[in-house]
Amino acid sequence: MTTAATAEQVESADRALAELVRGEAAWAACDLARRRLLLEQVHARTADRASAWVRAAAAYKQLPDDSPLLGEEWMSGPYPVLTATSALAAGVRALEEGRSPVDGFPLTTAPGGRVAVRVMPHGIWDRLLLSGFSAQVWMPPGVTAEAVREEAGLALRRPGRTAGVSVVLGAGNITSIPVLDVLYELYAHNRVVALKLNPVAAGLLDVFRAVLAPLIDVGAVRILTGGADIGTRLVHHTSVGHVHMTGSARTHDAIVFGGGEEGAHRKRAGTPLLTKPVTSELGGVSPVVVVPGPWSEADLRFQAEHVVTQRLHNGGYNCVAGQVVIVGSDWPQKDRFLAHLRTALAEAPQRSAYYPGSDDRVAEALESYPQARVLGGRVLIEGIDAAEPGPALTTEYFAPVLGVLELPGDERAFLASAVRTANEEFAGTLAVNLIAHPRTLTRLGPSMDEAIAELRYGTVAVNAWAGLGYLTAAASWGAFPGHTLDDVQSGIGVVHNALLLNNPERTVVRGPFRPAPRALAHGEAALSPKPPWFVTNRTAATTGRRLAGFAAGPRWSALPGIFSSALRG
Repeated sequence: MTTAATAEQVESADRALAELVRGEAAWAACDLARRRLLLEQVHARTADRASAWVRAAAAYKQLPDDSPLLGEEWMSGPYPVLTATSALAAGVRALEEGRSPVDGFPLTTAPGGRVAVRVMPHGIWDRLLLSGFSAQVWMPPGVTAEAVREEAGLALRRPGRTAGVSVVLGAGNITSIPVLDVLYELYAHNRVVALKLNPVAAGLLDVFRAVLAPLIDVGAVRILTGGADIGTRLVHHTSVGHVHMTGSARTHDAIVFGGGEEGAHRKRAGTPLLTKPVTSELGGVSPVVVVPGPWSEADLRFQAEHVVTQRLHNGGYNCVAGQVVIVGSDWPQKDRFLAHLRTALAEAPQRSAYYPGSDDRVAEALESYPQARVLGGRVLIEGIDAAEPGPALTTEYFAPVLGVLELPGDERAFLASAVRTANEEFAGTLAVNLIAHPRTLTRLGPSMDEAIAELRYGTVAVNAWAGLGYLTAAASWGAFPGHTLDDVQSGIGVVHNALLLNNPERTVVRGPFRPAPRALAHGEAALSPKPPWFVTNRTAATTGRRLAGFAAGPRWSALPGIFSSALRG
């Protein structure tokens, strides 16, 4: 049931926009040094309020105080804001000193005449805390290394030329999203921001106001609450020149074209109700491609937990959640892998279905697939027909629903088929995950990089969850480029992107196939144990809290505590 906006909410919204119109001049007057100082102040306030932030998130997500799943809130709440403010501040300082934000980040080549910027590991801390993991940002074909360096910085290269007022419609699931989106609007695009919180996350209002107080005080940010009525008033207000939103493609279309048959007609006719520029991050159906290979029983068990994490992190309410696993029907170990997958899904920690509409979406999945099974309160759909797959490939369930699609062929034929299927049959282009044994990767050779290049996704992860791309401050995050308002898929534009690269194409994340110490025993140069974002990690809350503390103030003395907790996970 939607509650109409009160007169007080309407007045507050109008007043906030009027203040932002005046505040734009104050933001334009902030030189690079001042903007860097503001980032450092937001960083300090995030560190000070990190515990309150996690408590507020846990309250509406109904997580008990002793739950290991609190680690998710540390690592997807204050932690990425701490790393983002640090990375952005470093880029601003580079511009102050006449350098490019890209200086110090290795530039290499990628298939198709692309330049790739290695954004992780960057420095000793990454090498120690994320041993074996890496991330690159690939630029579109034809962009030169010189252009990458010269264009990095975006609007910060002309800070006095502001671009009006933007409305950010905040997400309700991952609590760092609203703050990171505000920072990107301010620093990448030079727009002052009215942040409208999702009603689901309204309990974070006080925390967000405290964290963003330096930017609020300078007149560059206002934070508002309310339902759809307030959101509609904000985006259509004459003072607003741009809208950024996080949500679903359905919500995007309702905002841009309007609801009901009239909205559908406008979409078909290409006549949007909202005529302002709109950028967005909208999720989709993320595939998890399991490439056949010579896996041990321990490999099968670990990677089953990995896949289940990709689905169940944050209860399944992630735009980047893995929703359909693509496995080889001819893979001799397929049945053992699926057995481990069922076990991991059934035995993962229980949690409340906090996000609105979850039960209805689960019911829809069960109705669409009579063969579906409920395991530990989660839905597993095996036996999806490749010829007539049904809604699992095109409907973002945003709930604990996991499908399995089988394709034939040896590793090369399977990979080619999986890439085609992911590109042509799945809704959305936000992220795709590939899991492959190191020996399989060796045999595939350049074919794997060619497959990565062929995949039309904003983040491609190999032996890592694409969510790590979200957590990497200097990585770009968003849909694959090229979508339009009337075929928006996973959205338009990117966020995060702390190097402020101009129009990046995608992020490529890689990780170790096995956790330490097994990785070392099999010749993988990786010291990372089971990642703390795994839903099965027993010490995730402690590790996450210590990682956030480290991000607030990196220091050698904090490392033993992080390592000891991580190793017990």
